[in-house]
Amino acid sequence: MSSIETDVRRALLSFYVEAGVHTLIGDEPIDRMAEPAVVEAPPELAPPPPAAAREDAPNRYPTLQPKGTPAVAAPTAAVPETLAPEAAVMAARQAAGNAATLDELRTILSEFEGCALRGMAKQTVFADGNPAAKLMFVGEAPGRDEDIEGLPFVGRSGKLLDRMLAAIGLDRQGAYIANIIPWRPPGNRTPTPQESQVCLPFIRRQIELADPDVLVCLGGPSSQTLLGAREGIMRTRGKWMTYNTGKRDIRAIATLHPAYLLRSPIAKRLAWRDFLAIKQELAKN
Repeated sequence: MSSIETDVRRALLSFYVEAGVHTLIGDEPIDRMAEPAVVEAPPELAPPPPAAAREDAPNRYPTLQPKGTPAVAAPTAAVPETLAPEAAVMAARQAAGNAATLDELRTILSEFEGCALRGMAKQTVFADGNPAAKLMFVGEAPGRDEDIEGLPFVGRSGKLLDRMLAAIGLDRQGAYIANIIPWRPPGNRTPTPQESQVCLPFIRRQIELADPDVLVCLGGPSSQTLLGAREGIMRTRGKWMTYNTGKRDIRAIATLHPAYLLRSPIAKRLAWRDFLAIKQELAKN
């Protein structure tokens, strides 16, 4: 096997791991889009004819019940109850508003059942860092490593974020880090708009309780959800905006997500400019 083939296979395995694949179910790939082969059974194994075609079959037309007789429904499998989208958002707003502290919000969030992602993830990924810090980062959703450890930004993206913080003289004790979605979507897929809207009251309350002086949105989805940005992250990044908690205005800025920087290292120069601006803003306070 050539070195190129080895690198390609390693990259493919890394992709599978990041996507959440952890079990091998066969030695050969299965084409599930192919038409199934039709195999005729021998006469002795052929299934019996349909009931409607047999002479001894019962009447295939339903028997009419006398008027007023209550109908008996056929037994059905139990289906878990889920809230309607509007009801789930309202429940999230009420639950988040009941939290007076970050610890209470963490407990309420871990018990909230209005988002289906909670039942699919290993655990709730609430926050990391120092809640008393003047700087707060908000990403989109946790990934595989975050779901395992229960902390945001602990994988490759997290290691890069740590280096970016170190470049401006900070570490995780100098920042507070969270995500809009506290549960990992299956396979690291993009959260749906409904999932983001249900989780939005919790991250808003989290920002309000942490009360940072500078809010940094990591990536386009975070800036669109929290700052109402309508343009792409390349046009939004580096521009100072205002985030209102309901009690006061906070200086806010969007920058490129570390995961994007890992795929496009040339864009690190843009993120570096943003982090220098963040450093200068923190110095003012």
